Amino acid sequence: MTKNAEKTIGHLIDGQLVNDTARTQPVYNPATGQVSGQVALASQATVEQAIASAEKAYPAWRDTPPLKRARVMSRLKTLLEQNADKIVAMITAEHGKVLPDAHGELQRGIENVEYASYAPELLKGQHSRNVGPGIDSWSEFQALGVCAGITPFNFPAMVPLWMWPMAVACGNTFVLKPSERDPSSALYLAQLALEAGLPPGVLNVVNGDKEAVDTLLRDERVKAVSFVGSTPIAEYIYAEGCKHGKRVQALGGAKNHAVVMPDADIANAVNAMMGAAYGSCGERCMAVPLIVCVGDEVAEQMIAGLKTEIAKMKVGPGTDGGNDMGPLITQAHFEKVKGYVDQGVKEGAKLLVDGRDLKVPGHEGGYFLGPCLFDDVKPGMVIYKEEIFGPVLGIVRVKTLAEAMQLINAHEYGNGTCIFTRDGEAARHFSDHILVGMVGVNVPLPVPVAYHSFGGWKRSLFGDLHAYGPDAVRFYTKRKTITQRWPSAGVREGAVFSFPSNR
Repeated sequence: MTKNAEKTIGHLIDGQLVNDTARTQPVYNPATGQVSGQVALASQATVEQAIASAEKAYPAWRDTPPLKRARVMSRLKTLLEQNADKIVAMITAEHGKVLPDAHGELQRGIENVEYASYAPELLKGQHSRNVGPGIDSWSEFQALGVCAGITPFNFPAMVPLWMWPMAVACGNTFVLKPSERDPSSALYLAQLALEAGLPPGVLNVVNGDKEAVDTLLRDERVKAVSFVGSTPIAEYIYAEGCKHGKRVQALGGAKNHAVVMPDADIANAVNAMMGAAYGSCGERCMAVPLIVCVGDEVAEQMIAGLKTEIAKMKVGPGTDGGNDMGPLITQAHFEKVKGYVDQGVKEGAKLLVDGRDLKVPGHEGGYFLGPCLFDDVKPGMVIYKEEIFGPVLGIVRVKTLAEAMQLINAHEYGNGTCIFTRDGEAARHFSDHILVGMVGVNVPLPVPVAYHSFGGWKRSLFGDLHAYGPDAVRFYTKRKTITQRWPSAGVREGAVFSFPSNR
């Protein structure tokens, strides 16, 4: 192990870095396969310490005026922009994505911080005067208490910034459990929040595994849990959190379909699909791994265009300028994705482009899988049904838009989808009747901006509220309605036994 690999990534509790090194796990550079450090895996006691710190900080932070909380978010936005290159380097070193993609991730996170800085406006309640004789009524949004976030490896900066900035802007305190595969950027973001003026204990970070997750889910002091990850884990988080009386939003997996109509701009659709399928090595819940081509002619045109563009792709370390795609996150995930390609071949799909034997000179130990392209993918195949989370794209052939929509609506996932067409009527019909939470029309990755909300349907989301945007304000607060009356001096009424009304 090199000297650099000896660094330990610990936790942030009550404003202080804490190393709980009884259990550690290697963190790898996926471009080389070499260990770059060790991440401490928090014990139950360490997580409970973080929860206690958040609980202690809550009363004072809850009573801090929203404008002052918002100003912390404004200062944090500036610090994130000033330190963007450092954060992006951390993301690429541990995740592997190319630097421009990491910059894009961070920018979307910064936009969520910016939205959180509007907290004074977002938290305004509603007021009605004289709802009855001399009676006024109003509603307000109050903080929940200690909240927790459990975030995935594929967006180590952006997804944490979906959660805790809005949670703390609403007056809560927070315990974040980032992915143990690439933990450095999330920890650094929390340190920048302290620099921006967030009081110690308002935001705590604990790195860890299932022990840390289960502690957060079962501790009665944690009032709400946000999660992004795979569907099996999302379902577990939702069930376990609800069982322990928590408010839970758990975003799960996806199998996003792109429909290409006969009247589509094929060149535009090809370019869009290249980024949607192979960007970030396919490790996105909004990636498009399936293209549903309406008609064989469309399929042949798409295949010809995709093969031409794939041949131009540059795959290598994310730090090297000009590369389009980096490595997968770990050796285990590399083997898993490669296994899906093997399975697709076994099941009879036609492998038109095979990236399994890709070698990157000088990085033979890296987890590089080249772009793969299948034709004749059928609904019963494993590569059609399951989320692969890798650079594997499949062509599905259908005859009509109705058949395409039937496939999408029948799938267990409903995260994102898109349609490429010049026909406004077809686009409107598709948008109205598709059973998917996020829909793009000639837009391959319809990820909502920060002032809307992100979330799928069906088994892509467990819970009633989506992530970030307006739904985040509702998730991280509880509504209280207050009705008051100040009787005039000397005026007294007798007892009223009927239900109050304005009759």
